[in-house]
Amino acid sequence: MKAYLDLVKFSHTIFAMPFAMIGYFTAIKENNLAFDVQILLLVVLAMVFARNAAMGFNRWADRDIDASNPRTKDREIPAGVIHQKNALGFVMLNCFAFVITCWFINTLCFFLSPIALGIVLAYSYTKRFTFLCHVVLGLGLSLAPIGAYLAVHPHFNAIPVIYGLAVLFWVSGFDIIYALQDVDFDKKFSLQSIPQFFGKQKALYLSVSFHILTAVLILLASYLFYQSEMGIGILHAIAVIFFLAILYYQHTLVTANDLSKVNKAFFTVNGLGSLMFGILIILDFYLNV
Repeated sequence: MKAYLDLVKFSHTIFAMPFAMIGYFTAIKENNLAFDVQILLLVVLAMVFARNAAMGFNRWADRDIDASNPRTKDREIPAGVIHQKNALGFVMLNCFAFVITCWFINTLCFFLSPIALGIVLAYSYTKRFTFLCHVVLGLGLSLAPIGAYLAVHPHFNAIPVIYGLAVLFWVSGFDIIYALQDVDFDKKFSLQSIPQFFGKQKALYLSVSFHILTAVLILLASYLFYQSEMGIGILHAIAVIFFLAILYYQHTLVTANDLSKVNKAFFTVNGLGSLMFGILIILDFYLNV
């Protein structure tokens, strides 16, 4: 079990999960619905199954690439900890579980589930032909707040869509930073990424630009909350300020010539930022101080 959790980096579920919870509670508060613990659990399960499928498939698809890369050669499949057939079986099991979970949520989520799976699985091959692979990764995670909202209230709404776009540019931006580590390897093996295509410095500029767009979208969502009956309180304002500070801080940790703190910027800072943002936004719904 530990090997499979390591395979999919289960702890990294924290990136998108808080935004899914924001989508869930936004639907409840905006439509004056009762809290439904069953739907909440189904949303959490759907998130876990989709991410397991996506990450497991990525590891399976990249098994030969990972074996050649000194940074990734010790991952579970190239290291022989998990056989590639078992990894693919794990992916198929999670895909099936995701679709069934969506069936139990509602009809709309069930019919959209193959599209969602198609997006998150397709990412694994995009690095072979486009430097926009980071954007495809962001698109996959951007479905979290939208899908969670639709699980509660099966009608599209502007706020979760805007949060979805914020997640898209947020994830794309920090994935560009993470990809800085493999520029030389990507060039050697003809793999695509923004750092490989534009160079490290320009890639960092693009990452900053993406995170500026993230900030604008987060502020726009807050404005729509403010204009609605839900309103915003102090905790919401603190959440926004904290998240924007996190966006800025991660760019002080990494330069084109110093990648020693990439993991801190990628995992610790973004994980903490997402978690605190989600907790404070949801608390604000109910405390409204």
